[in-house]
Order: sequence, then C-alpha cells, then structure tokens
Amino acid sequence: MSTSSPTSTLNVDVQRGKPPMLRVDAPDDAPRWAAEHRDALRAAVVQHGSLLVRGLGLGDVAGTEAVFRQLGSLMTEREAFAPRRRYSNGVYSASTWPPNQHMCMHHELSYALEFPSLMLFACLIAPADGGETPVADSAAVLHALPSELVERFERVGWLLIRKYNDEIGASIAEAFGTDDRGAVESYCRNNAIQFEWQPDGALRTWQRRSAVVHHPLTGQQCWFNQIAFLNEWTMDPEVREYLVDIYGEDGLPFNTRFGNGDPIGADVVQLIDEVYEANTTRERWQAGDLMFVDNIRTAHARESFAGPREVVVAMADAVHLADCSPTIEVTAS
Repeated sequence: MSTSSPTSTLNVDVQRGKPPMLRVDAPDDAPRWAAEHRDALRAAVVQHGSLLVRGLGLGDVAGTEAVFRQLGSLMTEREAFAPRRRYSNGVYSASTWPPNQHMCMHHELSYALEFPSLMLFACLIAPADGGETPVADSAAVLHALPSELVERFERVGWLLIRKYNDEIGASIAEAFGTDDRGAVESYCRNNAIQFEWQPDGALRTWQRRSAVVHHPLTGQQCWFNQIAFLNEWTMDPEVREYLVDIYGEDGLPFNTRFGNGDPIGADVVQLIDEVYEANTTRERWQAGDLMFVDNIRTAHARESFAGPREVVVAMADAVHLADCSPTIEVTAS
C-alpha cells in the first residue's frame, strides 16, 4: 500500500518496507535545486527519519559535493572504524568494507562525543546486485527491545574497546587525522577516551557512552549506538577465530561490552540484529540517487554486493552527546 505525504511543497511517497521516496525530474542545476528545496527536504527528514531522492541525476563527485554543501554543514570525520577515500574536506567514499560481507546497522560515530545529526549519501555507480543502504527506525527498535535489556544499557551504558594498528581497520592516522602521539593523547583526553600505548606501537582505547539518547530536535527517545555492529560476535566466525588466533582476545580491532565491562553475549547481539531487521526498510540504489538519513532517529547499514559500487558520503550538522540527554554522564578530562 502506498500513501502520499506532503511535506511543504514535496510529495513524499511512503510504501511499506521501503524508505520514504521523493521522485524528481532531473534539474538543470542540481545544487540550485537543493538550495531552493533545502528547508522542505530537511523537514521531510525530520518527519520520516530518512528520505531517498530519485531522479536528481548526480553523476560525479564535484556535482555531488556542491549539492551536499547546500544541504548541511559538513563535518570532518574523526575516530573512523574503517578507511575511507577523502575526496575533499567533509566528502568521502563509503567505508572500505569487504563487498561480500554485510555491514550491520549502526549510527555513524555514535561512540564519539560529537557526531553528525545528518548523513548524506549519493550513488554514482549502482552495483549489479545488492549493495543497498537499508535503514531502521531507532525509536521503533528501542520500543521492540526487551525492557530489561534496555534498562540495563540505560543504567550502565556501553563500552567500545579498540586496538589501532596498521594491519586491520582504520590506522591511528586515519582515525585521528595524525599519528603524532601527543596530539592523539590530547584528543583522547578531550573526548573522554582512556588510552594505552602498546609495546609494538599500537594504541588501545576504551570509551563509555550512552546507549539511549533523546533526539535534540524532537525529544524522541532513540536507541543510538554501535553495540551490535562493533561487537566480536558480529564478525564472521572464521574471521573472528583468525583474529583471536593472531592478536588474542584483547587484540581485536574493536569490541563492545556493557558499560561496566561485562561481556555482551552472542545471544544479545543476535537479538539486537533481529529487532533491527524487523524494523528495516530498503531500496535498491539507482545511479544518481540522493539519500538523507537522520543519524539519531535512524540507523543504517550496507548489504553485500557484486560489481562496482560508488557511493559518496558526507556527515553533516554536528551535535554533541551532552545535547541529547544521555542516560549516563560522560565527562572529558
């Protein structure tokens, strides 16, 4: 069943199982079109949590960047979990992730003190098969999770443990924008991240964050974290076994725990993923598509794919954790 929902001058099509979509006739000047419709587009994202714009005809990075800059205040990524290609300040490729592996639901940089409130995606090359960017309503996910599990995470938060090296995941330089130890240490202290340098030069960090927040615009309570995505049990079993064999249990590139340090079992990760899937919508990319995702209200993922795929990404409109009424206090030193 399809319903049309007008937002200002926009006619957004909402279909069950699919993200809200706006179809447009390719304008002669896409950046100008974006500027003229910015407020209405942003209002639609607030209303729906995400919006797929089809027909805009985006075909290259420069044109896409010009559109992005009309739609939000772009951020520089810090604390990346996987490498990206940087096209320009605030404009990136999608994260480098094996094409044959599903990337689980997550909220971008939910482990940082400052994170984007808006994600912008543009598809320049659509894959031959798969490669969707599915989305899930985090308020619905929160409501569907067992209350005792939510209450535990509200009480203790969640803990992200990372080990940076030059072999897997984002390197120190890629994550912090520098490999200068003093600058990295200063960043960690300013962002409530405990750190420890390893004898081999690797960096191990711990950061405790709130698993549930309130949307800074709407006040809506949202499940906002990367608990399942960055957990060891999300990895392919063979990959996890290999990494543990090489690096040891404490040497995984990333892992998550309850905020008090208790391990998160595979059963909890499976439950969270099942709830995400029950609240997920998806649509195949077409070349030229533009997608808005409210990063607090809506989680996103990436399906496995075959063939070339080029998606350009921007993180926009930074918001601070303290402005989202977190359930645990996080204080930088």
